[in-house]
Amino acid sequence: MIGAILGDMIGAPYEFDRGRKTKDFPLFSRGSVFTDDSVMTIAVAEALMDTMGQTDDQIKSALVASMQKWGARYPNAGYGGMFFRWLHSEHPEPYGSYGNGSAMRVSSAGWLFDTLEETRHMARLTAEVTHNHPEGIKGAEAAASALWMARNGRGRDEIRDYITREFGYDLSRTCDEIRPGYRHVESCQHTVPEAITAFLEGNDFEDVVRTAVSLGGDCDTLTCIAAGIGEGMYGVPEFLRQECRARLPEDMKAVLDRFDGVKKGKA
Repeated sequence: MIGAILGDMIGAPYEFDRGRKTKDFPLFSRGSVFTDDSVMTIAVAEALMDTMGQTDDQIKSALVASMQKWGARYPNAGYGGMFFRWLHSEHPEPYGSYGNGSAMRVSSAGWLFDTLEETRHMARLTAEVTHNHPEGIKGAEAAASALWMARNGRGRDEIRDYITREFGYDLSRTCDEIRPGYRHVESCQHTVPEAITAFLEGNDFEDVVRTAVSLGGDCDTLTCIAAGIGEGMYGVPEFLRQECRARLPEDMKAVLDRFDGVKKGKA
């Protein structure tokens, strides 16, 4: 999960096509801060850990409560307009979104569950509380599935074939083919395939991050998704873990520490 947060931080200064679409850039700068992607990643992880073994309705209730709690704690993290209203609603209901927010926050589901089927089910639940459009659900399931497969030793070809077959995403384009015309679009269908492609082309964790950022567009979210999957295959170098933690408040680090403990307990 720390991989996803790192992707958010490193991509943040280059969001809205502010980068030069190159892999040659400083990994960290004054603008390398966590955004709504990280806040909601933490919120979802906390809810899923709190509700292990509970019913779908209980899990969804916990997801709503956790996202609203963390959203109130960090109200200026850069939420989209519809989601911001949902965060502050007295009776929050899903609103049919296919935005990439469902995929950016789902990485913990790729780590916490033993089977791919359970991972997909939990990813669906995390999406449905807000992004209940079929594309919003598909984006969350695809991102979590790719991460689950990566951490369980599945190779790039197997991951590509599964994502293409199960979700219908076009993963045939290379990043060199995507990059020139790619622009800032905040939908799952124009973010998740590109993020998975960046992961598939990366040679190690840092290269996944650099490849994702080089595509441009909504690249804090795109890199959050790609790096979350990249962590599953490559792990995260210790110096990057320390850089990430240095930029996080204590309450978010506490959830990360708890999450690492749960992961180790399931290993």
